[in-house]
Amino acid sequence: MTDQERQEEWIAGKHPVLEALRSGREINKILVAEQAQKLAVLPIVTEAKKLGVVIQHVDKRKLDQLAAGVQHQGVVAQVAAYRYAEVEEMLELAASRGEQPLLLLLDEIEDPHNLGSILRTAECTGVHGVIIPKRRSASLTATVSKTSAGAAEHMLVARVTNLGQTIDKLKDGGVWIAGADVAAQGDVYQSDFNMPLAIVIGNESKGIGRLIREKCDFLVKLPMLGKLNSLNASVAAGVLMYEAVRQRLGYGSKGKAATGAAAQET
Repeated sequence: MTDQERQEEWIAGKHPVLEALRSGREINKILVAEQAQKLAVLPIVTEAKKLGVVIQHVDKRKLDQLAAGVQHQGVVAQVAAYRYAEVEEMLELAASRGEQPLLLLLDEIEDPHNLGSILRTAECTGVHGVIIPKRRSASLTATVSKTSAGAAEHMLVARVTNLGQTIDKLKDGGVWIAGADVAAQGDVYQSDFNMPLAIVIGNESKGIGRLIREKCDFLVKLPMLGKLNSLNASVAAGVLMYEAVRQRLGYGSKGKAATGAAAQET
């Protein structure tokens, strides 16, 4: 394997490939199955030609080999290795938008499907960045990209050696740390998320590790009214992210959104 090949990877699926093109990620070439419907891949072909990206038509079996285990939908792209961001870039992004930082810290999320789903919701809710540990965590793979529907191409993701030290630095910078924990006393709907905030989501089976939990400024839980006492990690993360959005937009308070709703009733 050459040095160039080590620095490249494959992403698969119509949405991930199209979003990779739109995000400006360096793409070596795009392989399209000869059996693919022309209308289905037309947006990708059009965007690729506009950017001068090479397109090759190959047998579908070639794509099956390159994207083993991933539903490639007849499209696979060879891209430059993903560039992980720095935490400082996330804070700078928030500042450039005139917004309070909203970050996610994922404590050993190991399922790539969960990571992909979390990235998709994070992109939709305007999260400024997602932080994952280098060890015992899913990384950005073709499966993550596919599950995120291409959101991974637009989201800043940082891989850090020590999540605890990263939390300490965020706290020093004025960011509050909220941990999602089923044993928490505080209900998420009674908590203030309208502040510089990083939300910690724990491992699918073990939750947040003890050391990380102790570093959180406060813990929150979601109301559980059924017989089960926990949610899938990506679902729980989604609820928490949208609660932050709700509070920041002023819904359910005396903010602009609530005022607008009242005005429509009069």
